[in-house]
Amino acid sequence: MRYLVVGAGAIGGGVAGLLHLAGLDVVVSARGEHLAALRERGLRLTVGHDDPVDVPLAVVGDPAEAGVDDETVVLLAVKSQQTAGALDGLLPHLRPTTPVVSLQNGVSNERTLLRHLAHVHAVTVMMPASHLRPGEVTVHSAGKPGLLDIGRYPTGVDDVDRAVAADLTTAGFESIPRPDAMAWKHRKLLMNLGNGVRAACAPGDDADELLRVVRSEGEAALAAAGIPVVSEDDDLARRGELLRPLVDRDGVGSSTWQSLQRRTGETEVDHLNGEIVLLGRLHDVPTPANEAVQRAVGDLARRGGEVASLAAADLLAASRRARSS
Repeated sequence: MRYLVVGAGAIGGGVAGLLHLAGLDVVVSARGEHLAALRERGLRLTVGHDDPVDVPLAVVGDPAEAGVDDETVVLLAVKSQQTAGALDGLLPHLRPTTPVVSLQNGVSNERTLLRHLAHVHAVTVMMPASHLRPGEVTVHSAGKPGLLDIGRYPTGVDDVDRAVAADLTTAGFESIPRPDAMAWKHRKLLMNLGNGVRAACAPGDDADELLRVVRSEGEAALAAAGIPVVSEDDDLARRGELLRPLVDRDGVGSSTWQSLQRRTGETEVDHLNGEIVLLGRLHDVPTPANEAVQRAVGDLARRGGEVASLAAADLLAASRRARSS
């Protein structure tokens, strides 16, 4: 197979770089200053304790330039809020049989993709990585670079899942085909509810309490919706010692933190905390803490505010007022 990786940031760039280094056929689609840097000098990729390497990735500015054929698998690695735009550029060039694999946080992307594409696959991304400067990606794991379990959406496993998992394993990742991939992604969603808290709020006891509350609301909303979620114990067992303590992580946070730090003007918060708010409204479950985080992070991104500049106590107070009203 050949891979078209759409979105060459922390996850897409890291995956593409390691697939290329493993001898697999990869082309990446990027944009802006990142595209220019990749064309000029390739991808500067750092993994764990290893020295940086320059990876001469094949890169295009438009998926049309990649030449999608019957052997192409698309790895979609843009942020969730960019999925619709990415689809607009992709759809005219895909074949009816082209598999599209979501290497993305949140659980809304696969449903969006399935509106347009018959062969959609979900990956639970456990991969601590950062992209803060054009042409550079760092993977912050001293063990496996990432755990990328894959399955069909909404359920099942097919030959594409097995082949992609095998290629990812060849590239150094841990990857298992899973028929219940979305149950694992919903557990990851619960973990990602803390991204906005850690990115927007100053650390301390109040931030820890806010994190506890948003996850408790998330558990309640998912339960009310009847959505299968793997247990926290199963998730911890899956991670085990494969993702060993992170290295060179000072000053680098989650994908939400990175979006705020780079002042992109947008984050994934509507597809993380906003997903819980949506489920809460659909199933009559109060989610005021998630709503407070969603609004605060969105506002912080739009005005280009500093990371960790908000007081978690204020968001807790707002959520308590909303709950009691």
